[in-house]
Amino acid sequence: MPEYRIVREKAGGFLDLCFNPELAAEVTLQPVRRFGFDAAILFSDILVVPLALGRKVEFLAGEGPKLEPFTDADALASLRESIDQNVVAPVYETVKRVKMALDDKTTLIGFCGAPWTVATYMVAGEGTLDQAPARMLAYRDAALFARLIERLTGASIDYLVGQLEAGAECVQIFDTWSGVLSPTEFERWCVAPTRRIVDGVRAQVPGAKIIGFPRGAGTKLARYIEGTGIDAVGLDWTVDLAFARDRVQNRVPVQGNVDPLALLAGGEALDREVDAVLQAFADGPFIFNLGHGILPPTPIAHVERMLKRVRG
Repeated sequence: MPEYRIVREKAGGFLDLCFNPELAAEVTLQPVRRFGFDAAILFSDILVVPLALGRKVEFLAGEGPKLEPFTDADALASLRESIDQNVVAPVYETVKRVKMALDDKTTLIGFCGAPWTVATYMVAGEGTLDQAPARMLAYRDAALFARLIERLTGASIDYLVGQLEAGAECVQIFDTWSGVLSPTEFERWCVAPTRRIVDGVRAQVPGAKIIGFPRGAGTKLARYIEGTGIDAVGLDWTVDLAFARDRVQNRVPVQGNVDPLALLAGGEALDREVDAVLQAFADGPFIFNLGHGILPPTPIAHVERMLKRVRG
C-alpha cells in the first residue's frame, strides 16, 4: 500500500476523487437520484489504466490530463507487465458501493478507454487536435506501438473483469479518438484490440455485456460491430440517423446520439434533436443518450426538458 499512496499523491486532485470510493460512489449516484436515469455509469477516468501501469498521470486545472510522453522502447520498459491491482482496488470498491445503493431496475455500467485512445494520450503526454503524435509513432515504429497496444489491451481486460466481478452489469469501451484513423489503421489499432478485449473479458466472465463507442467511426461502424463482437454500440452525434437505423441497428442495439451542444442550447433546437433520435430508432433496440459527454455549462433545466420529452 505505500506504493499506492505515492501514486495517488502524484496523480493530483481529480484522480484523488476517482480513487476515493465514498466520494466517487456519491458522484456516480447523484445523477440517478436527481433525474431517475435507467443506468448509472461509474465515475472514474480512462487514464486510470496507464496510472496503474506505472505511468505518471496528472490533471491540471484548465489544462486537462498530463502524462510522461511515451516515445521509445525505454518508455515501454518502464511500464508494468500488468496493472497494479492495488491502484485500481478503490475503483472496484466504488463499484461495490454503487451496486449496493442501486435498486434492481437500475443498471450499473463500468468502463475503460480503448487501447488506441489511451495510447494517444500516453504518446503525446496530453490531448492534441488530431492525436498526430500517436499516429506518427504508429507509422514510424509500428512494432513498438503494437507492443504498447498489447500492454494496454491486457491491462484493459483485467480492469474490466475486476469491475464486472465487483458488481458492474455491463461495461463500455470508449474509443474517443478512433475517428482520426484511416480505414487500415482503424482495423489494426481500433477493431483488433477491441476484439481481443471482448474475447478476453468473456473468457473470464462468460456472457459479459460489452458496449463499444468508436467516436467518429462513421461508415466504419458496420465493420467495427462485425469485427469486435460487441453487444451494443454508442453513436456520436455526427452519425447519420438513417444510416444508423438501416445499417447498424439491425445488427446490435444502438446508444445515442443527441449532440451535447444541442442540449446546451436547449429550447426548440433540443426538442428537434430529441424527436429526430426517437423517431429514427423507435422500432429497434435503442438506448437514448447523448452522442458524447455532457458539457459543463449545461443548465439542469435543459436536462429536465430533454428527459420530459423522452418520457412523454
